[in-house]
Amino acid sequence: MSTPAIRLDGKRALVTGGASGIGETAARLLHDLGAKVVIADLNREALDAAATRTSASAVTQGDVSSEADSERMVAETISALGGLDLVFNSAGIGDDLVPVHDQSVERWQRVVDVNLRGTYLMCRAASRTMLQQKSGSIVNVSSIVGLGGFPRRSAYAAAKAGINHLTHTLACEWGPSGIRVNAIAPAYTRTPMVEALLERKAFDPTILEKRTPLGRLALPQEMAQAAVFLLSDWASYVTGTVLPVDGGWSAFGGAGEVASA
Repeated sequence: MSTPAIRLDGKRALVTGGASGIGETAARLLHDLGAKVVIADLNREALDAAATRTSASAVTQGDVSSEADSERMVAETISALGGLDLVFNSAGIGDDLVPVHDQSVERWQRVVDVNLRGTYLMCRAASRTMLQQKSGSIVNVSSIVGLGGFPRRSAYAAAKAGINHLTHTLACEWGPSGIRVNAIAPAYTRTPMVEALLERKAFDPTILEKRTPLGRLALPQEMAQAAVFLLSDWASYVTGTVLPVDGGWSAFGGAGEVASA
């Protein structure tokens, strides 16, 4: 028996952080597979430009960490698409890579608010429609930084670890209503956020590459493909999973660099 390719015809999707990086790439892939897509982002100018690149049906602008904005963005998506089946919570910001004793409480709180509170608020807003229709699929974005200890990344790590547990909790709470909730945990991916860190020489990419079994940084397309798989019916019996998409980073337990074959 042949296995049909992943198709999302008729599905209605909302992608946050959809104006760049993994979110934009996922929005374009969702559209290519047949879904109708609304992209959300805080940056209005970037959002309008990305709408053309992703063939989005509509855009909605706002701050995911705002309760009012999260409710409005979901409502505008439902109005534009006539419903909501899929949500990819890709919106997020990075931290400053500073020691805890040098980090401002304000910056720490902002990183946690956008990444963790924003994911929670978007899930909560979307759930009301999904609970009524007794179906839906949500994919959140965690990180390898949420799976282990990373010095100088306390805010981002706390937020992403929180997303892991939020994903588990929501999957258990909403599973009986037919809603699946999963997350991907990317390794360092060549998104604009990471490229900005590279330009500032915040870290040496060759060190990361030597620590990664596949020997390179990830591409946004690879993250988008994993997210779309979890959103799709191909993952119909998968919920509460945090999937590392990390080139083997979290599997490697050796000392130093990965040895070549």
